[in-house]
Amino acid sequence: MYDINEIIDAAKRLKNHIYETPLFENYELNSLCAGTVYLKPECMQMTGSFKIRGAFNFMSQLSQADAKNGVVAFSSGNHAQGVAMSGKILNIDTTIVIPEDAPHSKIENTEKLGGNVILYDRYNEDREKIARDIASKRNAILVPSYDHKNIIIGQGTVGLEIIEEINEKSVTLDQVLICCGGGGLSAGSSIPIKKFSPETEIYLVEPEHYNDTQRSIDLNKRVSNNSNKTSICDALLADKPGELTFAINSELTENVLTVSDEEVKAAMRFAFHYFKMIVEPGGAVALAAVMSKKIELRNKVTVAVLSGGNVDMEMYDEIQSEKTSDY
Repeated sequence: MYDINEIIDAAKRLKNHIYETPLFENYELNSLCAGTVYLKPECMQMTGSFKIRGAFNFMSQLSQADAKNGVVAFSSGNHAQGVAMSGKILNIDTTIVIPEDAPHSKIENTEKLGGNVILYDRYNEDREKIARDIASKRNAILVPSYDHKNIIIGQGTVGLEIIEEINEKSVTLDQVLICCGGGGLSAGSSIPIKKFSPETEIYLVEPEHYNDTQRSIDLNKRVSNNSNKTSICDALLADKPGELTFAINSELTENVLTVSDEEVKAAMRFAFHYFKMIVEPGGAVALAAVMSKKIELRNKVTVAVLSGGNVDMEMYDEIQSEKTSDY
C-alpha cells in the first residue's frame, strides 16, 4: 500500500494548478435519501474531470530528458485532456490515442489544449499497442490512464480533499461512492479515506454491463468485460481492472454497485435540474447509485463523487429532453 505522505506531497505538487472542488449538499437530494449527501464536483475541475490530478502528478516528476521527448497516452477523452493540459502547463509535447467514437467535445478540447490526437477503432484496434508503438518510435514516455503509482497517487488527492472538507464540517463520514473504470480514482482516494476515517465504507460504482471490477472482486482475480451490450458511460469502459488498482480496491472497498443507463440519465437530469451542473454519464454513476438507493442512506452521511462533466451537447440535450417522472 502506498504511503499517505506521497498523496500529501502530490497535493502540494498540484496546488495552484487544479481546483480544490468543494463538497456541497442539496435539499432535494437529502430529502430523497432521508440522509445527508455531499457531492464532490470534479465535473468543475480543470479540463472537466479529475484526470488532470494523476496526469500532472506523473508528468511533473519526469526527468528533463524524458520530458524533452514528449509523452504518449491512450484515453477515451478525459485522461487525454488531463495529459494535454499538463503538457501545456509543463511545456511537454503530448500525443494521445482516442477512440474515434469518443464524444466530439473531448476530442476537440484535447486538440485545443495542444494535444496531437490519433484516432482509432475501439472495436477492432488495440489502443495500448498503438500508443506503445508511437512511444517506442519517438522514445517518448507512455502516461498510463490509471495503472501506475504516480497516477493513482495523483487521483488520491480527491480522497484527501474529501477527508479535509468533511473534517471542516465536523461530521462523521459513513460512506463514499466513487465511479470505477480502470480503478485509479477509487484506489487512490480509498487510501486517505481509510487512513483518516477507517470506519468509512467505500463503494465503487460501475455501468451494469461493464462491471469488470465487481466480477473480478467476486472471483478474486482480474477478468475482462465480455459484454456485447453498449453503455453511454464512455469514460468507464475499461477492458479490465488495472493490476495495481485492483489490489488496492479489493482490499479497501466495501462493495461494488452497478447502475443502468436509465438510472444514469435520471441522475444527469437531476444534477442539471437541482444543481445546475452538467455531469457526463460516467461522472454521474455515483449519484445514480445514490438516487436509486443501491445502499442504505437513511440517517447517514454520504459522499458521492461527480467525476466528470465532458459530454457532447447533442447527447446531453437528448437526455435532458426525455419526458420522464424522475423527480
